Amino acid sequence: MSDIQRPVQRTPYDAGEDIGVNPSTEPTLVQLAERRLSRRQALRGMTATAITGALTPAFPSLEAFAQEFGPSTFTFKEMRQTYDGTHHVAEGYDAQVLIRWGDTVVPDAPAFDPRRLSAGAQSMQFGYNCDYISYHPLPVGSRNSDNGLLFVNHEYTNTNLIFPGIGEGRAARTKANKAQSEIELAAHGASVVEVRKAEGRWEVVADSKYNRRITGLATEMAVGGPAAGHDRLKTKADPTGRKVIGTLNNCGGGVTPWGTVLTAEENFNGYFGGDAEKTPDAALYKRYGVTKESWYSWVQHIERFDVGKEPNEPNRFGWIVEIDPYDPASTPVKRTALGRFKHEAATCVVNPDGRVVVYSGDDERFEYVYKFVSKGTFNAADRVANRTLLDDGTLYVGRFGDDGSVRWVPLVHGEGPLTAANGFASQADILIDTRCAADLLKATPMDRPEDIEPSPDGRRVYVVLTNNTSRRADQVDKINPRANNRHGHIVEIIPPGGAKPDHAATEAKWEMFLMCGKPGVDQGALYHRATSDVGRFTTPDNIAFDSRGRMWVATDGAPGAAGIADGLWATDTRGPGRALPRLFFQAPRGAEVCAPILTPDDRTMFVTIQHPAEEDGSTYETPSTRWPDFSSDMPVRPSVVVITRKDGGIIGS
Repeated sequence: MSDIQRPVQRTPYDAGEDIGVNPSTEPTLVQLAERRLSRRQALRGMTATAITGALTPAFPSLEAFAQEFGPSTFTFKEMRQTYDGTHHVAEGYDAQVLIRWGDTVVPDAPAFDPRRLSAGAQSMQFGYNCDYISYHPLPVGSRNSDNGLLFVNHEYTNTNLIFPGIGEGRAARTKANKAQSEIELAAHGASVVEVRKAEGRWEVVADSKYNRRITGLATEMAVGGPAAGHDRLKTKADPTGRKVIGTLNNCGGGVTPWGTVLTAEENFNGYFGGDAEKTPDAALYKRYGVTKESWYSWVQHIERFDVGKEPNEPNRFGWIVEIDPYDPASTPVKRTALGRFKHEAATCVVNPDGRVVVYSGDDERFEYVYKFVSKGTFNAADRVANRTLLDDGTLYVGRFGDDGSVRWVPLVHGEGPLTAANGFASQADILIDTRCAADLLKATPMDRPEDIEPSPDGRRVYVVLTNNTSRRADQVDKINPRANNRHGHIVEIIPPGGAKPDHAATEAKWEMFLMCGKPGVDQGALYHRATSDVGRFTTPDNIAFDSRGRMWVATDGAPGAAGIADGLWATDTRGPGRALPRLFFQAPRGAEVCAPILTPDDRTMFVTIQHPAEEDGSTYETPSTRWPDFSSDMPVRPSVVVITRKDGGIIGS
């Protein structure tokens, strides 16, 4: 459209996250998908693009098709595409900025002053680049939709947008001095804030006893599970191997059945530097992407980020961390039984037999999908009794067959190749070296597994695969149109058991839900045939479900992949509107939309806006947008946005 500004090329902070360190030659999930696609698409009212172009609709208009085959259950008026300096939401909705980088979290925090930042102040203020978000009703155990706690991850920092006079892009990150490095560390981690609805608008409760900052700088964390106390987790600062300072690169997450948060440490490798090749874990660090060159300047000022001085420190990151938002005095715990890799998401489901299953993906090209099954069972009557439930169980990695089968292969010491002869002296070694163990088990390489979410009824598990532009044509077969997969796709895993799905089973099935891109332009794109031009999206990242089981999809990378803003799309997962997305919300330029979450009554949605103005040429002085304050004396500020219907109704319909 003529009123859309052309996107400036985004140079993401994590351009090195997808260097593709997996040497596996197992077939990718998209290879398998394309082998099965042709026999499925005709049954679903979908269109897949052939090499020569899109299929011709059998009806004179999309509207006529929708009337014949049933429209989406979403009734909001679909937006038009935008790409500018602010956010946009569908007609009839309000999108209110709730809390911004630097706003007060801990009572008595100093007022935000971007020209006088300090690590001490940042440790009490809302952190940077908010990602995953969860809502926890107050009181604990209730379904209160007007008062609760927000838990918010702070994934990383854009050095060039935080500090003046430091330049632009990735190179600026290595120019920070020691004080600035400590500010960045304090800006990582997570925030917990109490929020409430007052006279129709949401607000942060500034003096709440629950409000808390968890930082990469100073928050002490315990280590739980089989790797706790292992020699490879011991450092000069922690000779026990049981205490870690901070959590880093917290991206996705999940909520346990007992109301705690599981926050995922993703691209931890980029924070470390030094001569990794001379460490005892040189081969492992290569597999995880730890190199001599750090993404940040921390290695120059803080000893523990130099692997030459602290060779075990990287092994203390890349875990799932459990945090209790209801107890600000509680100690976060790194749950090593869930494995160590670049975690994206940690979503839970209670199995019919009471065991807890946690799904997680390793967010890098050609990496794997995992699930953890607890040994013990969930106790709904005693919240405290579940405190160590995730320290004992079995971790599995997925193999996806071209016949639609899924086999979950256990990562258990002594089974198959996971023996001392192959470098695994114990279960702890398997969990520290999870990627290497999964390689030996011939897991199926994926196209960047990001969010993995069970549907509310548990009958489907949705795997979001963002993209994989590194896959070459010789890595796919002749009917696979997704070499150089720029746009990504979403897959369903169907556990056995029907109405009582058995998520602990070692066998399941999989089906394709949709393949992103634009039919007629992007080979293989697959949606409901009634999908509009603006309904088609690219680079899916996070998903969420409302209480009706309808899916909300947030994207990351749309400007580069398709020349449109990242945003939020809504689609049914079953019925006549299955895989028929509708555009609902779009982010300001340079930003992605993260972690949509709804209150129990479906009348409020929270989303996070991460890295606004993250584009080539942006600096502190001249960002491509000054969202959300739009003031010359304020920098661009990542923020949480709360969305409500103007009439107070259900979001989406």
